[in-house]
Amino acid sequence: MKNIKNTALIILLFCVIELILHLIADYNSGFHGDELLHIATGNHPAFGYMEFPPMIGWLAWIQDQFGSTSVFVHHIFTHIATILILTLIGLTIVELGGKSKAVFIALLCIMISPGFDRSHQLFQPVVFSELFWVLGFYLLAKFVKEPNSKNLFYLTLALAFGFLTKYDIVFFIAGICGLFFFKNTQKILLSRQVWKFILLFFVIVAPNLCWQYVHGFPMFQMFSRLYETQLDKLSVGGVIGELIIDLNPITLLIWLPGLFYMFNRKSKTIYQPLAVCVTLSILVLALAKGKHYYFFSDIIFLIIFGSIWFEQKVLAWRKWLLYPVSALFILTGLFLLPWGLMVLPLNSFISVYKLKKEENRFGIPDEYYTKSKWVKTMSAIKAVYDSLPAKEKHGCLIWGKHYSQAGAVNLLGSAYGLPKAFSYHGSFYLWAPGGQMPETVIGFTNGEATIDFFKSYFNSVVAVKKVYNPYADFDKDMYQTIYICKGPKQSFDELKVLFKKRVFE
Repeated sequence: MKNIKNTALIILLFCVIELILHLIADYNSGFHGDELLHIATGNHPAFGYMEFPPMIGWLAWIQDQFGSTSVFVHHIFTHIATILILTLIGLTIVELGGKSKAVFIALLCIMISPGFDRSHQLFQPVVFSELFWVLGFYLLAKFVKEPNSKNLFYLTLALAFGFLTKYDIVFFIAGICGLFFFKNTQKILLSRQVWKFILLFFVIVAPNLCWQYVHGFPMFQMFSRLYETQLDKLSVGGVIGELIIDLNPITLLIWLPGLFYMFNRKSKTIYQPLAVCVTLSILVLALAKGKHYYFFSDIIFLIIFGSIWFEQKVLAWRKWLLYPVSALFILTGLFLLPWGLMVLPLNSFISVYKLKKEENRFGIPDEYYTKSKWVKTMSAIKAVYDSLPAKEKHGCLIWGKHYSQAGAVNLLGSAYGLPKAFSYHGSFYLWAPGGQMPETVIGFTNGEATIDFFKSYFNSVVAVKKVYNPYADFDKDMYQTIYICKGPKQSFDELKVLFKKRVFE
């Protein structure tokens, strides 16, 4: 009873501290570019989108009901998901035989990892996918301990809703196939009744699969483009190196032993089936050339096993080691925390870490400077819009080359009296207007496209303003250029045809 109480208090303490840190980060940060796309989906709830399943759009729609442009409001579900992840990690450790000290170490590893801190801060499918992975692992542990229909039913629901959140759940499902190698789970998985769970899974995900079919399976187009531009260029060593750094190198002391401890013979009937599932998931993901942060959910599983190893093997030998190890973790965590969470104002962050502007490169996470970036951008667009004759303002729209640019205008532009924006990048392609184009369009883009991009679609294109971003990591992000485009060469409907195969360029 005492251990249960201590474990509950530890989980509660970490949830409170984590929430406070994330709220501070909300105050100091702006929106990440991808968040602006995810927020925009709330205006278009559907059973699917070009880049991801529908869950993020449904959550965005609920947040949009507040009618707010604040970072805090658009992070409500992100914060809830983070608290649930921490709670489920604690419950899973208890389910696998760990006690309060294991829970403490595991949650400390999560908190001191800038990679987890950042992924748990942003309104992206990543944090919600991680939630369903952890929930799925918790239910998988219960199913391995008691292979019955009830536990399999709950596991099926978690996997189905995980699929509606992010398609990477298929790597977890691939890992679960490892249960066929173990007699205690093999029996129910090979029984006739397993088909009703498979049917249940496909009934739940069917609306999204139908949406993908109707729209020509854009997810395959996206994955193809992703491999072409990013994934095929990754190396195993590079991915492992980024993973270790992003998760805080010190946490390697926990999750690397966890990789071996999960094959512990003393808990053969429970640990080893889970170990095979986790290993298969990692291997399949590695074969698919996943980015380093794609492995975050699997690393959580290793942290769970590693924390139990630390409690049962290391602390059983020397209990006092908990204090210096915790102190080391906390000190490194405090040093790395601002790289994952915006707990410092921008100028303080630059000052504390003595960042120097070498060739206009700071290496600062986007959220530190996007608040001022979009204020400058919206002000510049407003100045251009106000300079138009009244006749040209009528019906004028804004063309954002990148979905983040169109998303920023549609979220923040109303405060500046700006018209709506459209784009043909990503899911914005689905929402582009139809019919004739207005005589005048304001276009803007970063260095990914030049004036020639807009000249392909208008008779007259003039660059009128540049918005400088001194904190950009790449040349293409240093300037956003605003254009006045006149005399469209085609209608919106014709543009949609032209961009059909270029949605992810």
